[in-house]
Amino acid sequence: MAKRHLILEDGSVFVGDSFGSERTTIGEVVFNTGMTGYQEVITDPSYCGQIVMMTYPLVGNYGINRDDFETVTPFIQGFIVKELCDTPSNFRNEESLDSYLKANDIPGISGIDTRKLTKIIRKHGTMKATIVTMKDTTNDIVDEMKNVSLPTDQVRQTSTVKPYVVPGRGTRIVLVDFGMKHGILRELTKRNCHVTVVPYNYNAENIARLKPDGIMLTNGPGDPKDVPEAIEMIQALLGTIPIFGICLGHQLLALASGADTEKMKFGHRGANHPVKDMRTSRTYITSQNHSYAVREASLENTNLQQTHVALNDNTIEGLAHTTYPAFSVQYHPESSPGPEDTNYLFDEFLQMINHHQLKNEEEAYA
Repeated sequence: MAKRHLILEDGSVFVGDSFGSERTTIGEVVFNTGMTGYQEVITDPSYCGQIVMMTYPLVGNYGINRDDFETVTPFIQGFIVKELCDTPSNFRNEESLDSYLKANDIPGISGIDTRKLTKIIRKHGTMKATIVTMKDTTNDIVDEMKNVSLPTDQVRQTSTVKPYVVPGRGTRIVLVDFGMKHGILRELTKRNCHVTVVPYNYNAENIARLKPDGIMLTNGPGDPKDVPEAIEMIQALLGTIPIFGICLGHQLLALASGADTEKMKFGHRGANHPVKDMRTSRTYITSQNHSYAVREASLENTNLQQTHVALNDNTIEGLAHTTYPAFSVQYHPESSPGPEDTNYLFDEFLQMINHHQLKNEEEAYA
């Protein structure tokens, strides 16, 4: 097996074995703490532009199947594992991880000390990295990497280009796609919702013309401040139609309501993050994937109330608008991968919509 090098922006070098595509890649290196779910991780659009490392030591042991994709086209820049399984064994297995990465031109590197790499990221924060076959000196590669700017248009890359409909007989939902995981769509269709998926830059007027009962703001990659058109859309619709935001959608709802966001040192990525519901004092284990968080101090002069908190670092994990029918969570209630403890939030969203409709009817007949 050919040797490859993982070189970090700080000059750290890891030598490992090549798998997947042979091309050179540059991206932001991040780590995911999930024990399983690598197929969903690879196909999660929120990882657009990133090189993902799995902290669990053995990856690929159950292969790739047709059921667990979160998008058709993966957007990650590279994949890092400690040990790659070449002979997957599972009744749903259809191809190996190596075969899938080759088919989608995603480079991988195995056999490196992922524990050491995790410690570097935790200490110094996420940084640029490259997976490369050594031809130049490390210093030359690091200098070249520092001159490369990471993309800021990840939402544009991952969002749908044109609206489309997933028919249903129930509640009419407009789903604003910022880099949607299919798990969100699955939870809505499971509840017989009529879903219209629209691009990230669909304006408020066009959304209102669709006559939705509710608006879903999906997950997505990158900095929420790089999507100003979405913030303007939410501000225009806030208070007129119930809104539920997930992950990036949560951050965008916060910005639209006057709060602020900031980049985290190394983010939250994994399927084992404990979150406390401050309203009930109940704790849930959640699936997460985000680099940015809402600043707690910025809530002071807004109409937002914190509803959930991360127990590992006390960051904000949920918000509710005190005036309008709108709420959001930073984690993924659709899981994919991860525990399904919090998918009841989709039911709460539909209940909010029903309550809003009844209130409007009462006011109309008053």
